[in-house]
Amino acid sequence: MSMQWIRAEWPAPAGIVAGTTTRTGGVSDDAYASMNLGAHVDDDPERVAENRRRFVAGCGLPAEPDWLTQVHGTAVRLAGNTTPIEADAAVAREPGATVAVLTADCLPILLCADSGDEIAAIHAGWRGLAAGIVGAALANLRTPPRRLLAWFGPAISQPAFEVGDDVRAAFVAGDAGAEACFLPNERGRWQADLYALARRQLEAAGVGAVHGGGLCTVGDRERFFSYRRDGQCGRMATFIHRKR
Repeated sequence: MSMQWIRAEWPAPAGIVAGTTTRTGGVSDDAYASMNLGAHVDDDPERVAENRRRFVAGCGLPAEPDWLTQVHGTAVRLAGNTTPIEADAAVAREPGATVAVLTADCLPILLCADSGDEIAAIHAGWRGLAAGIVGAALANLRTPPRRLLAWFGPAISQPAFEVGDDVRAAFVAGDAGAEACFLPNERGRWQADLYALARRQLEAAGVGAVHGGGLCTVGDRERFFSYRRDGQCGRMATFIHRKR
């Protein structure tokens, strides 16, 4: 089966290609079947390399992005640089650039200037969101927030994302209104809404044009890898490319 990917539905300017891969159309097997793009999850490196080749060809990209070593932190890398080695967001301004993040439940966020001159990709798990990765990425962009578009790729949904008091406290400590993003469950824990938490942060910073969301990596086994569902698993790539 050929590689399948989900194109971002947002009013990005001409010359912007963006979306997320699914788990279909690769050569990996077992827990990584079949389009695993993560080189850090103990999959066969040769199969990952072939999957990445298929990703580039299937999405019409000129080359692979500079893959990040993601650590649930707040470091941001400017495309073309080799540092920081560990980062959870990437920003690019050069024509022909591609930036991407790898996920399997965490929320991938793409940003694009309304002019198309700047692009960014953010890996936003709960730890990164609580620590400020969204604000860190915005601080590395020259485009004012009001002129940015955002798109949410597939992530774990609120019904599937049970967390403890510590996670809720990490958000509410800095934003009392974030308590609306947590629903109590019958086990005395909380169902967290990553999409809503990220949207609050973007809107508070002035980014009003937020698109995407609504997909659940846990519930859609056919299309998506999910660490919470499966433990050992592959990774999807959410990417944005600025054509030359």
